[in-house]
Amino acid sequence: MNALRSAFGEARRGLRLRLRGTLLTAMGIALAAAMLAAAVVVGEGLGGGFNRAARAADLPDVIVRFDPESASVVDNRIRALPDIASYSTRLEFTNVGIAAGGQRRGDAVAEVMSGSGRPGYAVVAGHNLAPVGSQVLIELAFAQAWHIRLGSTFYVSGLGPQRVVGFAEAPDNVGYPLAKPRFYLSRPAIEARFGRQANPRVNLAEIWLRNPRYLNEVLVQARASSFGLHDIQFATRSGVKVLLDQAAGIVIDLLVALSVIALVTASVMLAASARAEVQRRLGAIGVRRAVGASREHVALAQGLEAMMVAVPAAALGLVAGVLATYGPDDRLLTMLNEPPPGAALVLPLAAAWLASVAIPVLGAAWPAWRAAGRSPVGLLRGGELEARAPGARRSARRSARRSARRRGGLGALGARLVAARRARLAATVVTLGLSTGFVLLMLALASGLSALETDPGALGKRYQLTASLPVTAIPRVRAIPGVQAAAPRYEVEAADSFSLGETIDVIAYPGNHAVFEAPPLVSGKRLRGSDEAEVGVGLADALGLSPGSTLAIALSSGDELRLRVAGLVSSLDHDGRVAYIPAEALLAADPSAPYQIAVRVTPNANQGNVTAALTRLGGEPTQASGATARGVPLVETLRAILLAIAIVDGLVCLYALIQACTLTVQERRRTVAVLRACGAGSGAVRRLLFGAALALVVPAAAVGVLLEHFVFGPALANLAASYATLPLEATSAEVLATLAGLALAGTVAVVWVARQAARESVVSGLASR
Repeated sequence: MNALRSAFGEARRGLRLRLRGTLLTAMGIALAAAMLAAAVVVGEGLGGGFNRAARAADLPDVIVRFDPESASVVDNRIRALPDIASYSTRLEFTNVGIAAGGQRRGDAVAEVMSGSGRPGYAVVAGHNLAPVGSQVLIELAFAQAWHIRLGSTFYVSGLGPQRVVGFAEAPDNVGYPLAKPRFYLSRPAIEARFGRQANPRVNLAEIWLRNPRYLNEVLVQARASSFGLHDIQFATRSGVKVLLDQAAGIVIDLLVALSVIALVTASVMLAASARAEVQRRLGAIGVRRAVGASREHVALAQGLEAMMVAVPAAALGLVAGVLATYGPDDRLLTMLNEPPPGAALVLPLAAAWLASVAIPVLGAAWPAWRAAGRSPVGLLRGGELEARAPGARRSARRSARRSARRRGGLGALGARLVAARRARLAATVVTLGLSTGFVLLMLALASGLSALETDPGALGKRYQLTASLPVTAIPRVRAIPGVQAAAPRYEVEAADSFSLGETIDVIAYPGNHAVFEAPPLVSGKRLRGSDEAEVGVGLADALGLSPGSTLAIALSSGDELRLRVAGLVSSLDHDGRVAYIPAEALLAADPSAPYQIAVRVTPNANQGNVTAALTRLGGEPTQASGATARGVPLVETLRAILLAIAIVDGLVCLYALIQACTLTVQERRRTVAVLRACGAGSGAVRRLLFGAALALVVPAAAVGVLLEHFVFGPALANLAASYATLPLEATSAEVLATLAGLALAGTVAVVWVARQAARESVVSGLASR
């Protein structure tokens, strides 16, 4: 206990003596903790969002939609299925008129709940619907977007004013504005006002199984026993997750991976910071050993001192990182109808705090332990550097002055001073390189988001417009000035015949589909015959398909298509779970497949004139859009998260440079003092430090560019392979902007450290060892 008290007192005295260095170390620990906190918030929030939502809402195993039918008929069909634990039915209305808070829409979705069974949603504020009264339950994302509060008046077409009694989240779809606004009504309450129906009609059923492992068998039986029900569409838990991923999809996985890179960068920086701090104090360690302090005492005092700095600094950084990212992350999760992690963040954040404290503490104690095992004389004469006689030191100083004059001046001398600490040089270059590659990757991702949001061509779409016209109108469409090509584009949702829970977005064109839609070919070849198909990488990964495999498609009409996989394509539509097939094959199995006329406009033609001509034909033309065009708020939120992480990452770069320059000046105080004694001013010190900074920035820039090009970009693209193959390579402009930012950080570090060095007296520097 006395030894611990003595070490603690020594640690406190050390903090008071080295206040300026302590503040610098604390800044680095706080920045690292902020990066770790950002990684935890983004990773835990987005990575586990769907599972949290499914548990909270008690998401059913199967969701079935069909044409309206009497509830008694639907009940009989469901009860005939095997392994049913429970079910509930409801009537879903689309294109419902609503108004609230001075805003109105005519395309809302109303869910009329039967009042019995499990609801399939979670009430996150207020309370559930009562069997009497004019009440409504609305989705939380919709309420936030329209600024609707509990108790507000909500007008529903045909029902009049309703009182908002609660907010709900249902993970079977994304929320507003990524999807149409949705709200819930109580059938018993409506019947209490307008009279009871003997056999009400329903068009949606939610089914919970006793054992979800038998899902495929239940779906097969459901398709076989669904006579009397028309236009049936099945959705499973895994299918729902795919639909949710379609809104954020690849971006969510990329952000989680970016957070992992942030964690690695923070760990490297913390370890380098702790080790450098011990190296700075090797002389003091030598003094303590010379007066009889034990090796254990030295390591304990050094670790306690680091802990006294790390504990408050890590806490401050942790709070800053959470505040910077929790808001955007929470908004993103709300749009996805997923709850925030809440208390689930406590343990990961506590682990991040412990890591932020443990790494500098261990990083300080372990080098101190190693140093304390060496000769006190060697420590007093230069620590890691080889001990030299006074004459040798004078010779070295003369050699340094000659070197500064003959071989590149002060800048070259600064670079050699930094290179003398090889381990620290490597650690700092790695840290700066990781941060530089990280920033480049975020810039590439931001560019990719913008392209996907605004440019359909980024997805391989070559058509610019679609029109709701019959096939017989195609000759008239082709005759419009500015139209290069026009053809019917068929699109249906199907399932894999062997795994009915895997949904497939089937797209078909007559003839060569590459004229209108040509997603990049990853392997194999383009389809040619009527029995071939091209499938997305996401679908291929989910079903284990490759060129030459057989794709079995179960259509909603009940028919099945079997096609040979000709090639794999990169597509972000439906998370890559798409299949391009010949139109003749689709129409042979489903003659009533829905379609629109895809219109490809001639380059440099006036698209507005083409749109006007299609309107005159009655086609109601729609412009082709990017993958995220519906979710502009989603993209803005993701950019806010990227911006927060990028700011912290930039501060880490600045701190690493300041720390490296500061340590160079501290360890070479005598050299700097000699230069100043010979008449060199603050400008000479800056030139010396510029050379030191260049020795760090230049290799770090090369490492960062190479990492982004050969490691980070390909690795994150491979991470998203279940969705699509997305190249993430920074452009020349983005590389130049990042390098300019790195150079600016180096300049700021040099000016700041040179100013601090100029405040020290020349005599004090010459007297240092």
